[in-house]
Amino acid sequence: MPGKLKIAALSQNIMPGDIQSNLNYLETALGMLEKDTDLIILPELFSTGYTSNADVLAAMAESNGGDTVASLHRLSRNSGVAIAGSFLAKTGHSLSNRAFFIEPSGDEIFYDKRHLFSMSSESALLTQGQSPLPIVRYRGWNLALSVCYDLRFPVWCRNNGLRYDALIVVANWPDARRYAWEHLLIARAIENQAYVIGVDRSGEDKFGKYDGMTFAVDFCGKRLADMSLYDRKDLSCFMFDHDQLDHWRKDFTPWKDADLFNIEF
Repeated sequence: MPGKLKIAALSQNIMPGDIQSNLNYLETALGMLEKDTDLIILPELFSTGYTSNADVLAAMAESNGGDTVASLHRLSRNSGVAIAGSFLAKTGHSLSNRAFFIEPSGDEIFYDKRHLFSMSSESALLTQGQSPLPIVRYRGWNLALSVCYDLRFPVWCRNNGLRYDALIVVANWPDARRYAWEHLLIARAIENQAYVIGVDRSGEDKFGKYDGMTFAVDFCGKRLADMSLYDRKDLSCFMFDHDQLDHWRKDFTPWKDADLFNIEF
């Protein structure tokens, strides 16, 4: 039976376009983690940030076989910690906001962001994902992987048949929409009877200010305490407990009454 899952969350102040500096930032954080940490989660587009300049986007994008993913594999293997986040990816001439989950074993899963923010240039410059939320099986847990704006769409995130135990949301979500961010994370946890963790960046860019709005909630929507002992504000730590999750799902069973549906692509 799965037990507890110890998760570090890095509210990274992303250096725009500076891939190596952002990887160094991650490597420093990994060196500070407690030895029993299972997973570290990074914000959306952790290695580059976002720009509305199409040429700059194309120049920064990498394939799954590029240096960024190779570095993530090396860092995960050396630290013994899985790494999740998203990066700017290219497939042929198409660019994507691509989430990843990379394990110390070398296993990897990718997911292209489905919901592109149409109120910015993202939906015009990047290619929409055509696959459902992936479910990662890791250390006995089923983890769903999503990106930022996906959070606003409950059908997309719906936990049909309790497919997942926790929903990961990696984001660049500005302070101006803090209220929505917090309450959508809580709503997704309650309606799906699952842990939810939202990992946001810090700092600022041309699209807004970010105050590291990273937090986690349990399956009842209650905010979890940050267990971090780290001497830095951008690094948090949360514990998920599968026994508590199982107990709640057995005692309170609205998941059995959920509607069934198919999502059209």
